Amino acid sequence: MNQLDTIAQRIQDDFEARNDARDGALRRSRELIRTCATAIRASHRDEWDTAHDLLTEADEIAGELQEALAPYPDLMVAGYTQDALKEMVEAHVTLAIASNTTIPEPEALGIGYPAYLNGLCEGASEMRRRCLDEMRRGDTAEAERLLEAMDEIYDMLGTFDFPDAITGGLRRRVDQLRGVLERTRGDLTNSLRQDRLVQALEEFEGRVSSE
Repeated sequence: MNQLDTIAQRIQDDFEARNDARDGALRRSRELIRTCATAIRASHRDEWDTAHDLLTEADEIAGELQEALAPYPDLMVAGYTQDALKEMVEAHVTLAIASNTTIPEPEALGIGYPAYLNGLCEGASEMRRRCLDEMRRGDTAEAERLLEAMDEIYDMLGTFDFPDAITGGLRRRVDQLRGVLERTRGDLTNSLRQDRLVQALEEFEGRVSSE
């Protein structure tokens, strides 16, 4: 029976350490998601220095999260952990597309492939807001560039035909991205038509005035 006491104590110690790690992971995950969301909002306001500072902070939080969970692989793949890491990828992708820079690779971010692909998908969806902002500013060329980037990501993600257990539910997000793309393309098409109509009217008015 003494052996059972020893076993119980060893398990108690392990569970306590694991529970502490889980509590810390939940706290860091919430902090990471909040920081990434703030970085994305800053990018939409073109506050690039703030956005990049927040993204650097997010990278540090993600590093702490991954280091703390290294002894506990089951906690590393838990939903709250992967969701937070996905949000970090989304922030990186959003800032990269918006600033027309290279999207970082998963290895550079230290992120597993499922979280990376899902974050990439959500980053592409996030570009709809910026597309609409550019259209309102009258910069349809920039809106077209953003839409093209969204299209490229959608086409790439469509090549991953694997079960959700492998991809982390990627198929559903890709379906949502398709809807976002269709709406954005329709909005941009209408904006371009209006631009051409205004240009045609201005040219007509110019000809009439000259006559």
